[in-house]
Amino acid sequence: MCRWAAWQGASLQLSQILTAPDHSLIRQSREAAHCKTAINADGFGLAWYDQQPHPGLYRDVYPAWSDPNLHSLADQVSARLFLAHVRASTGTATSRNNCHPFVQGRWSFMHNGQVGGFEQFRKDADMMIPAELYAHRKGATDSEALFLVACGFGLAEDPLPAMRKAVTRFEALARAHGHSPHMRLAAAFSDGETLYAIRYASDDLAPSLFYRWNADWQGWSVVSEPYDQVQGDWIEVPKGSFCRFTRDQCEITPFACNSHVIAA
Repeated sequence: MCRWAAWQGASLQLSQILTAPDHSLIRQSREAAHCKTAINADGFGLAWYDQQPHPGLYRDVYPAWSDPNLHSLADQVSARLFLAHVRASTGTATSRNNCHPFVQGRWSFMHNGQVGGFEQFRKDADMMIPAELYAHRKGATDSEALFLVACGFGLAEDPLPAMRKAVTRFEALARAHGHSPHMRLAAAFSDGETLYAIRYASDDLAPSLFYRWNADWQGWSVVSEPYDQVQGDWIEVPKGSFCRFTRDQCEITPFACNSHVIAA
């Protein structure tokens, strides 16, 4: 399983989350605590928003802890909103195109989890991607396909129903042609203005997800696991939740799917 961290708020130096804390995201790439895979060495990625409406993107296949360019970037770049991800593959190749975050237009997306038996129905999943978006399908992961299908379902207009519809369809395919766990999902995505996050699973084992307001930094941290072990003000996102973070507000609503009906 992967680890990721996102920020929404005042402009913040990336190193404040990626490298500086005791349990920073880069440290989590080799010492994760809240998942069964402690090592996340199958690549990393960053998407960040600051002066431009579209995100900057940097991804590579090296373990995050071993890339000096990543450390240099984190020390120099500040952003008002960013998504950062360290990858542990669930089966697809270690390649740049399979590293998160994925970008389409203004939107960026990253995911921790899995769609059970995806290789058995990948063609069916890919066929749900609209023709006008298929050129953005660069890799082979279930995460990228899920993102592009959600874009086709109207992510830009109304993110909650678009993601619900995409997740429901993928979970239904896993029930019909794949295997369990049919869907485990802790995802973050953004259009550069609002940060969204989802915690959901078809069983009782939804991937971990936490958030907190940082008064000193004036913004929201949303993470797979806390990047500091000292402060106890992290809040665990309830299972089956859709989160919306603006510059100064957090809204959490239920997120549920009914894939049994579609799969039947």
